[in-house]
Amino acid sequence: MKFRVMWRRFRRTSPQHNEHQLRYIPQIEALMRRASPFASWSERANWMIDIGIWLRRPPSHIRPGREVADVVRRAKQQRTQFLLDWLDSNRDVKRIVQTTLQKTLREAIGPELFCATGLPREPAFFSELGERVSRFAFPKTAVKQDLSTLFAAMFPDAADAEWLLGLDQATLHRIWKLCADDGISHGVQQQVDEALIYLVTMIISTGIGTEFRQRLEPHMPFRATPFMALRRELEKYLVASPNDAAALRSVRMLIAVCQAQTDRIYAHLDEHGVSVGLVYKVERMRAQLVRMSLLIDLRSGLSVEQSSDQIHALLVDLIDAHHRRSSVQGLVNRSFSLLARKMVERNADRGEQYAARNDGEYRTVFRSACRGGVMAAIPVVAKNFLPAGGAARFFEGAFSSMNHAAGLVAISAAGGTLAATQPAVTAPALAARMHSLDTVDGLRRLLEDIASMLRSQAASVLGNLATVIPTVLVIALGWMLIAGAPMVPADKAAANIDALSLIGPSPLYAAFTGVLLWLSGLAAGVADNWFALSRLRDVLAHHRRLVHVFGPMRSERFARWLEARFARFAGILSLAVLLGLSPVLLQFFGMPLDVRHVTLDAGALAAASVSLGWEALLQPSFWLAASGILVTGMLNVGVGFACSLALAMRARDVPLRMRRIVAWAVLRRLGAAPWKFMFPERARIASAPVEMVKPAEPELEPRLPMRDAGESERRTGSDR
Repeated sequence: MKFRVMWRRFRRTSPQHNEHQLRYIPQIEALMRRASPFASWSERANWMIDIGIWLRRPPSHIRPGREVADVVRRAKQQRTQFLLDWLDSNRDVKRIVQTTLQKTLREAIGPELFCATGLPREPAFFSELGERVSRFAFPKTAVKQDLSTLFAAMFPDAADAEWLLGLDQATLHRIWKLCADDGISHGVQQQVDEALIYLVTMIISTGIGTEFRQRLEPHMPFRATPFMALRRELEKYLVASPNDAAALRSVRMLIAVCQAQTDRIYAHLDEHGVSVGLVYKVERMRAQLVRMSLLIDLRSGLSVEQSSDQIHALLVDLIDAHHRRSSVQGLVNRSFSLLARKMVERNADRGEQYAARNDGEYRTVFRSACRGGVMAAIPVVAKNFLPAGGAARFFEGAFSSMNHAAGLVAISAAGGTLAATQPAVTAPALAARMHSLDTVDGLRRLLEDIASMLRSQAASVLGNLATVIPTVLVIALGWMLIAGAPMVPADKAAANIDALSLIGPSPLYAAFTGVLLWLSGLAAGVADNWFALSRLRDVLAHHRRLVHVFGPMRSERFARWLEARFARFAGILSLAVLLGLSPVLLQFFGMPLDVRHVTLDAGALAAASVSLGWEALLQPSFWLAASGILVTGMLNVGVGFACSLALAMRARDVPLRMRRIVAWAVLRRLGAAPWKFMFPERARIASAPVEMVKPAEPELEPRLPMRDAGESERRTGSDR
């Protein structure tokens, strides 16, 4: 081991090892000679930014096969130490550099660095989203005496936090002595005090608002809330000495109490619905409370000589928070993840009824789909009488939406089911089963549930096709007998068959329709969440006019009835609008997409075959259209279910690796046994009767009546 240490020392002093450091000397000398305390603010700021760029520059001697991130981080740390050593060996340049740095920090306006960097500034979600987009498109430059802008320009990479974390205490102390003095320490303390006052004011403005107070139990006056108490104790702490242990402990305790209040807000959101704006405000308050804790630690450490630890922790948090705030995707993901979770949790009971685990449930879904297929003939037949060609495209889409809405309402009123609408609704049931994916049994149960849900969707497709085709055939033949002409003209019927062909854009349209079906279910979940968030059930149950007209009992009954069906009505309306107007709007923007639904297309093919006669069955175009309908059904179900599964995993924060495992397991089981996803498995009841019979039960049964009889006789005797 001694020889190994000696060999390392020998290599470190070799010319090859110090070759890159020898190249640093002219670069450092040219960079440090630019320091001038008499330069303007912008020149000094650009000089500090150039120092940061030189420290972050990746080395050119990286060897292949090693961890590049570790090598780059160590190179940054070595450059920092080499720069400090060079300044120590050049005292005259060091005095100029130190004077320039201290003058720049003394002139900078600092409270925004501590109270605004990395924290959401806007009071609402969409205003914050617009502000982030504008900052991404037009980044700020250090043209004015703003320390927060200079800080963001000097640390533009999120990896800078790891670089600062790797610096030892001696290096941090040397950097602090180079950049700061007693005057700067006093100025930093004043700026920290101002930042704490600003943060506690923002917390109070949110905490005593109506949205927060209505969700906190028990209700209390303004002055009794922990937010107001936090301000009073903070003012006492700022007036007292920074080393006052009692005042410091009181402030930290109240910060913890305020954080607990935000947890209670989350619990209320889980029970009564989610608001994106309220989630944003809660996240904003939590970030402000965390920043207050760091600033209090910094203020208490500034009075001690070893204050570099608190400054180190604060700088790392500022870098992380700044880059998190710069991410537009991060804001959207954090704000909508809770909304997705709440949506799937509120609709979990509705997704359970679409899982066909046995023959009885499979037959139930099939019968419901048969009723839905009969009612689906209404929009298929009515589509042939809608105005086309002569009207504007928007009105064609509006009439198509009305037609789809009428058909969906008829299907819902008859207790039927439309094929391929289950994927959007079954996402909540999938999300409820994603707690134990890290075990083999949990993954197996999830795959069994996925198979049962896809099996129910297959039953709905088969049920729709089994009834919509003969229903449309009967209507078309009856029309031909009564009117003496086919319901669909021959040229239009031939065009409809060609449009449904497997060879063409029909599969793409079917996948697009699967996305629309999923979006309709998503709209239903959002509408249900809005119903709960707005407390419309209580509003309708106690509405003065409704109570005066119908009475309190009927108003309450109507409110419960609307609560149970509001999401379904929203799903029907959204699906009708999406199926009717989406192609029109997309064609307006140059995307010629159309809608292909398996049930509606099967009815259209049946109506077209009646118009063309039996000879249409001998044409290859007919069988290509029939094959296209089968592919349409698979794509409607598959794409919609994939979107639902992705939503469920996103709502449960399933890691990316586990998502790939689930997707691969589903594809493997689908390829190995596809019939399990279409038809129910027969129940295994061989061992069930043996397990249900217990030898102890027959002995216990006669004793209970005898004991009851004795007790009744004793009671009768006592009564006598």
